[in-house]
Amino acid sequence: MDFRKTFDTIPEQFEKWRLRYCDELFTEIIEIAKLDLNKSILEIGPGTGQATEPFLKTGCNYLGIELGEHFTEFMKRKFNPYSNFHIVNDDFETHDFGEQKFDLIFSATTIQWVPEEIGFSRTYDLLKQGGTLAMFMTLSDEKSANEELYDKIDQIYKKHFQVETKYTCKLNYDNVVNYGFVDYSYLEWKKVRVLNADEYISWISTHIEHITLQEPFKSRFYNGIREAIMEVGNKITINDTIALYIAKKP
Repeated sequence: MDFRKTFDTIPEQFEKWRLRYCDELFTEIIEIAKLDLNKSILEIGPGTGQATEPFLKTGCNYLGIELGEHFTEFMKRKFNPYSNFHIVNDDFETHDFGEQKFDLIFSATTIQWVPEEIGFSRTYDLLKQGGTLAMFMTLSDEKSANEELYDKIDQIYKKHFQVETKYTCKLNYDNVVNYGFVDYSYLEWKKVRVLNADEYISWISTHIEHITLQEPFKSRFYNGIREAIMEVGNKITINDTIALYIAKKP
């Protein structure tokens, strides 16, 4: 199964429940890339634009490349007021960018879907000299603050979470230095969320494998999750790490 367009089937839920990033992350990237009206940037797979607007507000020339048709139309409606907003519905791996070069290329999670040898080499080629590559995502820890509940949820996964294909995308961001990038660094910020059962289910329902979950497993799985959280006071605490990997083209 090609998971890459699975998220595109739920644009409204994706927009409502996927996590936003912190202001500190955007400030860091914007300062490192020295974004202004004269700079050009490329976002790989913006989805519904959870990470897009802070960059648009700098006035830079923004281009998003999005594989999903529904996501693309969603983005057009959402960011239509910005004259510096442009988006193309195509595959980053094969799209012909012509002579375009960028001062910043960034990805909020999406680059992990691109094979390393394509993702890192294409971004390197598409960047101007001195350009910046920024890759970021949120890593969620559901175990540390909920040991007993986590064990119950784990058992529910083992019993009812039956999907045809497992998500196996893994990208070693450290390997970016093997493709010519320099000044590679890692930064992170911490956040805490407290969700009730319905909020937690709505959030995990936007995870890649969960979207593909079929009946009768789907109802059994989510009913089990809801009951487990209700039993501990209808609350689950999640510790989030917002992770940023950033590098330069010399």
